[in-house]
Amino acid sequence: MQRVAWRIFLVGLLLSAAATGQSQSADSLGDIARANHAKLQAEQATGVPPKVITNQDLPSAPPGVPESLDPMTTVSGVKKSVDRNSEQRLVAEQRVGAQWRARIQDQEARVADLQWRIDHLNESMHAVIGTAQYDTPVNRYQSIQLERMAYLQQTLDQQKRKLALMQDTARHAGMGQ
Repeated sequence: MQRVAWRIFLVGLLLSAAATGQSQSADSLGDIARANHAKLQAEQATGVPPKVITNQDLPSAPPGVPESLDPMTTVSGVKKSVDRNSEQRLVAEQRVGAQWRARIQDQEARVADLQWRIDHLNESMHAVIGTAQYDTPVNRYQSIQLERMAYLQQTLDQQKRKLALMQDTARHAGMGQ
């Protein structure tokens, strides 16, 4: 009983010390507002207005992007440099394909990791209580492990569905996954 009273006293003492220190070190909201108002008045007194950037100040095209110097054909409206466009398109498709492959490989790694965790958990449960699927848990730890395994299995199923969806989307986009 005396221990509890001492603990409560110490916690109260610590909290009051923290509150006192905070109130002494922090400025009040009124002080901050007055300082901000004084700063604004000093800026206005100098006569130098702050710089405002509008849409007219911005360039219409980003710098470093040269406009094409090749004229358009009058009949078809297609640029004469078809080889350069096809090369750019091919590079873009390869980049997109590499991104799809990377995302799919990452998802496959997630699925493999979840499967390994489930197998590892199942082996540890099997060593203690037989098989985790058919035997009932013996103690609280084992019931928690069974709940964890069920959650991991549910997550694994979701990740497998996501992987299948990614593969189908990549196939429809022509990536050949």
